[in-house]
Amino acid sequence: MKNLDLTEVTAFVNEAIVDFHSQRIKSLERMSLDRLLRKNPYLFRAKNLTTAGELISSLLDAFLSSSEEKLSGDFLEDLAIFVAGKTCDGHKSASQGVDFEFFHDAIHYVVSVKSGTNWGNSSQHDKLEQDLRKAVTRVKQSRHGANVQPVLGICYGKTKTSYVRGYLKVVGQNFWYLISHNPALYTDIVEPIGHRAKEHNDSFHSERSRVVNRFTKEFIDRFCDPSGTIDWVKLVEFNSGNLDLQ
Repeated sequence: MKNLDLTEVTAFVNEAIVDFHSQRIKSLERMSLDRLLRKNPYLFRAKNLTTAGELISSLLDAFLSSSEEKLSGDFLEDLAIFVAGKTCDGHKSASQGVDFEFFHDAIHYVVSVKSGTNWGNSSQHDKLEQDLRKAVTRVKQSRHGANVQPVLGICYGKTKTSYVRGYLKVVGQNFWYLISHNPALYTDIVEPIGHRAKEHNDSFHSERSRVVNRFTKEFIDRFCDPSGTIDWVKLVEFNSGNLDLQ
């Protein structure tokens, strides 16, 4: 296992985090009111939101939360692959469902990376198990007698290391240690992730404010009555009206 140069990690993170914030803004630019209104209208009615601005802001926050979770997950997965490439010559895997592979202490690791522990449904877990099993078979066929270890590596969380469904599940600090042998790496990456965060967030919030104002005006025109009250029946009809069983 090679020593990891943290200046290289910082450089990678600084570049990748710019793309993360750029994608956040692009998600706003691609948004439309119709798409936003796909969210659960009953939930927001139960929260007693009475102004168009409050409703649009809440809908947008709900959408952005899921969008940003995915962007953050993609970023962490890319960072893990970068680290493995530097420390143990990790390389992209040819196997479906496997992110990278590396060889260390006579063990060939095949690794699928997830950002957090709450990922996927039961069918997706089944698929991962199958993909890792196929990857192990492929490596053993090409390298007879190879000791192959399938791994589910999870970037954050405190779940203990365990064997699940035939693969090793390694979470949080343990995962970053597995691919770097640096027990502090999981905290070392925090500082560069915050590089120019205020500047990026200021740009994001400026764009968010414009989107809220634009959608609020459109929403009032389409879903408020002449007195300015939200017409919840009309909103629910737009969201869910599709009767075809009669």
